[in-house]
Amino acid sequence: MANITDPENTLLIETTKGPVVIQLRPDLAPNHVARIKQLAREGFYDGIVFHRVIDGFMAQTGCPHGTGTGGSKLPNLKAEFNAEPHVRGVCSMARAASPDSANSQFFIVFDDATFLDRKYTVWGQVIEGMENVDKIKRGEPVQNPDKMVSVKVAADAA
Repeated sequence: MANITDPENTLLIETTKGPVVIQLRPDLAPNHVARIKQLAREGFYDGIVFHRVIDGFMAQTGCPHGTGTGGSKLPNLKAEFNAEPHVRGVCSMARAASPDSANSQFFIVFDDATFLDRKYTVWGQVIEGMENVDKIKRGEPVQNPDKMVSVKVAADAA
């Protein structure tokens, strides 16, 4: 298991392909990190599929309908765009056309996607288990998709 130095800002995702550990970055996007933790603690993400997975780009999840069309019951978030580059392992919020439309959906970057920089809110970084993210089934939409079995804040998982 990863050397977790800040359990309150570490997300543990158990996927159908294996565990993924994400270091949350409240220094970059405090409101987005607070939302991810709130939804994780409510069990919102448990069982949600990776509905849009593009080889060489990213794996997207967080839609309760499994289609990319929905979010949580909470209000949308104001953008917290930052200078953190969209590179392998970065976690960023998905959104609609409006910059202030992020809610519960997020994606994990497979490869360099710096064309997204300062247009999407980076809130975390995979620190362990990226090889499991790499195994997630591809597709738009994905047939028989992989999913997040459980998502927990490390501080709650002890």
